[in-house]
Amino acid sequence: MLDRFLLQGPQDARFTILLAHGAGAPMDSASMTAAAIALAAVGFRVVRFEFAYMAARRTGGRKPPPRAETLNPEYHAAITELGASGPLIIGGKSMGGRVASMVADDLYRQQKIAGLLCLGYPFHPPGQPEKLRTAHLKGLTTPALICQGTRDEFGTRDEVPGYDLSDRIEMLWLEDGDHDLKPRKTISGFSSADHLATMAKAVKAWAERLVI
Repeated sequence: MLDRFLLQGPQDARFTILLAHGAGAPMDSASMTAAAIALAAVGFRVVRFEFAYMAARRTGGRKPPPRAETLNPEYHAAITELGASGPLIIGGKSMGGRVASMVADDLYRQQKIAGLLCLGYPFHPPGQPEKLRTAHLKGLTTPALICQGTRDEFGTRDEVPGYDLSDRIEMLWLEDGDHDLKPRKTISGFSSADHLATMAKAVKAWAERLVI
């Protein structure tokens, strides 16, 4: 059994980034671990946590993910339990980032967070572009950065610019990246490590612009 949180990066970092996992993979999945290592390498304190249904899979059966909005209280609880002393950025991979985006504005108004970071936002289910998950993003007031692969089946670069999104949201597009931000090197010329390094540098530059 893993601890409640997985931590990487300097404990005296200026910013802490709290990340939740996607719907189908745990907080120590290869993609989340690689992203956390990349962010820690540029100076962030990175903390990962699991929702209860995913933690339960470690000791029992395969519980399906609940509706994303029902996880909002668990995200609030993780923030409280973490008790970060400095500026906090919340976010996550796919569904984890979606849940963070739904709780962000209340927390931002209370000055409990500095920003929102989404790694592969699930704008719609794969193959169902009409089922958008963007209604709450139209009026988002929290500064946000979404890092998205250009061929992400949950929202491609051809699709996302047509969505009605808040001007507080910045997009970082990673060429030929999939939902895990992974490119096909033979096609794009980029490796996964290249894209993760680009992501981390972009997050650092974005975070340094946040008003805290």
